[in-house]
Amino acid sequence: MGSLALNSLFTVAHFIKARCEHGLKAGELKDKNYIFFEVEILDYKTNKQLCFLDKVEPHATIKEIKSLLYKCYPKLYPARQSLKLHRSGNALKDDDILENLPVGTTATMYFKDLGPQLGWTMVFLVEYIGPLFIYLLFYFRLPYIYSQKYTFTSSPYPVVPLACACHSFHYIKRLIETIFVHRFSHGTMPLRTMLKNCLYYWGFSAWLAYYINHPLYTPPSYGNQQVHYALIMFVLCEAGNFSINLTLNNMKSSGTLLTRFPYPTRNPFTWLFFFVSCPNYTYEVGTWIGFTIMTQCAPVALYTLVGFIQMTIWARGKHKTYIQQFKDYPGLRVAIIPLFL
Repeated sequence: MGSLALNSLFTVAHFIKARCEHGLKAGELKDKNYIFFEVEILDYKTNKQLCFLDKVEPHATIKEIKSLLYKCYPKLYPARQSLKLHRSGNALKDDDILENLPVGTTATMYFKDLGPQLGWTMVFLVEYIGPLFIYLLFYFRLPYIYSQKYTFTSSPYPVVPLACACHSFHYIKRLIETIFVHRFSHGTMPLRTMLKNCLYYWGFSAWLAYYINHPLYTPPSYGNQQVHYALIMFVLCEAGNFSINLTLNNMKSSGTLLTRFPYPTRNPFTWLFFFVSCPNYTYEVGTWIGFTIMTQCAPVALYTLVGFIQMTIWARGKHKTYIQQFKDYPGLRVAIIPLFL
């Protein structure tokens, strides 16, 4: 009897050891009824099956499912994948968990190729380096830009080199912020979108520079007084914009999400948070208004107007997100223009 009992204990111990070697501890053996998911991924245009994933863990995230699809199609790296539960629905987030989605144990997802992607840091570097150097081409009046007799000449008006210094400072500041300050909540941008953005920034910069540095350019109507007041506005708004960007960066945890809504600090430039949700855009608009007054140039005014419209759209979207995310969000705040918009 003793020998039989000893053999039985040995058999049980051997079984537990074998299960532990497969990653399960004794006492934590998986239930025989443990449910795996099956995920079918279809092309959203053709409805063709791209792959069928068997025995997917219930707690798998969409990011992990994208990685499994990437193994089947090496060209489709996760950043260029968009997965939806319905063709016309919203794209699933990378941190969505499979078992929390409104699907059964057999889930169907629709895949869309977002195209080649670039990281946000690279995107902003390319977008901002262009205007910096394009403006300088016109400032130094390189050949074939203006009449040959004006090649490599300089303007007699002090506002012209001042405008070049301000424009250069603005984009150098943006480049420094991109490298050392900004944290991006989204990993990539489609290449085609970046090309459109570059066309916008580079094209407008060339247009502004052409007129401000033109040999026939005339200085502002109210002379140095107008230029000096505009310069003060420009510098203050640049300082305010940098202060807000730095504050937002310091408030972020884990590199992406805000743990609470932005609030003023001891820095006076951040006190604009009492009135608006996106003072970084408020200061940005103020910067370009100052530059418009300084140069008294119609293309600059148009660029400022277009930028204001776009930043208002972004600010209102962010303002709406804050209200939805934080129940105690201050009711006095508006999106971009204090007490107005």
